[in-house]
Amino acid sequence: MSFLNYLISGISLGSVYAIIALGYTMVYGIAKMLNFAHGDVIMVGAYVVFYSTAAGMPAIPAVLLSVVICTVLGMVIEAVAYRPLRSAASPLAVLITAIGVSYLLQNLALLFWSSNTKSFTSVVKIPALKVAGLNISGETMVTILACIVIVVGLTLFINKTKPGQAMLAVSEDKGAAQLMGINVNATIALTFAIGSGLAATAGVLLCSAYPSLTPYTGSMPGIKAFVAAVFGGIGSIPGAMIGGILLGIIEIFGKAYISSQMADAIVFAVLIVVLLVKPTGLLGKQIQEKV
Repeated sequence: MSFLNYLISGISLGSVYAIIALGYTMVYGIAKMLNFAHGDVIMVGAYVVFYSTAAGMPAIPAVLLSVVICTVLGMVIEAVAYRPLRSAASPLAVLITAIGVSYLLQNLALLFWSSNTKSFTSVVKIPALKVAGLNISGETMVTILACIVIVVGLTLFINKTKPGQAMLAVSEDKGAAQLMGINVNATIALTFAIGSGLAATAGVLLCSAYPSLTPYTGSMPGIKAFVAAVFGGIGSIPGAMIGGILLGIIEIFGKAYISSQMADAIVFAVLIVVLLVKPTGLLGKQIQEKV
């Protein structure tokens, strides 16, 4: 495989990480919480599509059903597990709860769907494109296009709509936003809904490109997407996209030119170096706290 093929594969994988990272960066930027159950929502979305298509449902309705179910799941998780702890004295309470929700989803998946690896059938039916010796799969084209459309759409939503403006206000100061008449609970619930819907989309794209599915499918991509969000500057939508794509490229090149066993270690080592040089990430801003 040529250098350009590796680059395109890296951009494709990075686009999946970017879509997942958007969920992390939105929740942290607005609610100041780390939702470590986000990766397992990816897995739930992929299972919904797997069983829906196996039952004879066409691919597009199956994906839409997955997005709806994961959106509702994200709102339920926020209302049941996170909202009661939002005013907790220690932020560790929310973090530990998030880890607990993650294990709960994994074990429920083991209970209902077993630990057997499922062979996921790609929902992308576009034929591969061959250009100047490059072989670009339909999954790659759809994934990259989906990432661009989602980032642009999300940016316009945040900056041009009233719910988006409410999200910006809540991210700045929850108390002041509430005094201005903004429903903080509804705004944070909407944030979780959007992030979880994006997680479902990412799960389908990930399993279409790498066609295997287990209850642990979302764990490592979820962690890497969190790394991408921190890498790009958590709280920044463009940062999540840039961080995700760079992370995908680093991982693919690491596997191709250094060692497939060391690829994950290389990814996390690069993150450490970036944070040592620029602790806020590539596009993150230093926040001055008033004393």
